[in-house]
Amino acid sequence: MCLECGCSETEGVTIDGDPIDAKEHKHHHRHDHQGDHHHHHEHDNSHSDGDAREIAIKQNILEKNDHIAEHNRQHLRSLGVFSMNWISAPGSGKTALLECMIREYGAKLPIFVIEGDQQTDNDSRRIVDAGAKALQINTGAACHLDAEMIHRALHKVDLGESRLLVIENVGNMVCPTAYDLGEDLKVAIVSSPEGEDKPVKYPDLILAADVLLINKTDLIPYLDFDLENCVRLAKQVNPQITIFPVSAKTGEGFKAFFDWFCQKADLQL
Repeated sequence: MCLECGCSETEGVTIDGDPIDAKEHKHHHRHDHQGDHHHHHEHDNSHSDGDAREIAIKQNILEKNDHIAEHNRQHLRSLGVFSMNWISAPGSGKTALLECMIREYGAKLPIFVIEGDQQTDNDSRRIVDAGAKALQINTGAACHLDAEMIHRALHKVDLGESRLLVIENVGNMVCPTAYDLGEDLKVAIVSSPEGEDKPVKYPDLILAADVLLINKTDLIPYLDFDLENCVRLAKQVNPQITIFPVSAKTGEGFKAFFDWFCQKADLQL
């Protein structure tokens, strides 16, 4: 997983085309003394126990991330901006769903999108063409966004009249799940071509998510996909998760999801 492979480092990451300085990144969060002390303490006591040392390193990475994430969360709330973190496999239709939301509701709910991809600004250009503001984060070798990347991105943008921030994470159903970005709502997305058993294949995401969108319902008549079974499997993993079957192509089901999160966020339109 990415906690071991080192892709949580910022080398190679760019935000709106500007590279992140890895040394600056490491220095910037040295104020987190409690996290650093915890790391060194665990390290010193675990030379003979590789498993204990590995756990300590994981805890240290996530503690620092969660500290920054909480800062992000409070900052966004102080601005009156509701935030969502969209996580899925590549090709599930995250960007297409965002385009649908922007075109249908962007006039009455100003939306800002932070796009996460390893390379290219293809998706951020699609978001701008749909009618919303966007900022691109390219993660290079990293397979997820983390709270520090979002923290730096927020310092580069003027959210202005935006009331909703959507973070479209890197296409990956595993690594992004471990990283709180400071969002109010974590959204999992699967699509019908991926297979109805996706929720049980990737349970960590379903357990972490507040809501699941099952996209590309327009393709179900042409596939061996049982929607009711997909819903059942997701509920088996997380009985509390809210589920919306949707189609980015036809717009089916999207109004129900939109109305639900607006109510949850107390967004008066």
